[in-house]
Amino acid sequence: MTPLVSAVNQILSIMTIIGQALIVSFFILLIYKKGWLVVRNFIAKYGFFFAFIIVLVATLGSLFFSEIAGFEPCKLCWFQRIFMYPQAILFGIAFWKKDNAVFRYAIPLSIVGGAIAAYHYSVQVRAIVSVACEQGSAESCATNPFMNFGYISIPMMSLTAFLLLICVGIIKKVNDKNQAVV
Repeated sequence: MTPLVSAVNQILSIMTIIGQALIVSFFILLIYKKGWLVVRNFIAKYGFFFAFIIVLVATLGSLFFSEIAGFEPCKLCWFQRIFMYPQAILFGIAFWKKDNAVFRYAIPLSIVGGAIAAYHYSVQVRAIVSVACEQGSAESCATNPFMNFGYISIPMMSLTAFLLLICVGIIKKVNDKNQAVV
């Protein structure tokens, strides 16, 4: 691994841990009304920007791994990309136009993409056996070019991005619904 690939890999892995900490924090703050209001207000104000940054980093990160680092994407990686890449365009337009309807489309895309990422990660850590990549794939879905901090791989990065998008989308929708009621 070149120094550039190693550095970007470490940065993306640390960003993944931060994202996972945010996901856990969202669920913990659900318990505390005051904390929940702080999160809701933050997402109401910065949700579009936050979601756009998530999809932009995920999209550019996957392109970095395949085009610069030379990690050939397997079939499951391609399926995850199918559900992430369009969101970069959707959130870019929604951020520019302040269109709340984008979460109506982003949440289902993220749920399906997240399910594929969770399955892919399970295949990588050999929790389950995959039949998805047995035939016609140049790269095995079980291939793992790196495992940072003992558990972070490309599918884990992808899963974290999809889960963050789901959390932001749900919080934004709940906040918008509560604002409409008031």
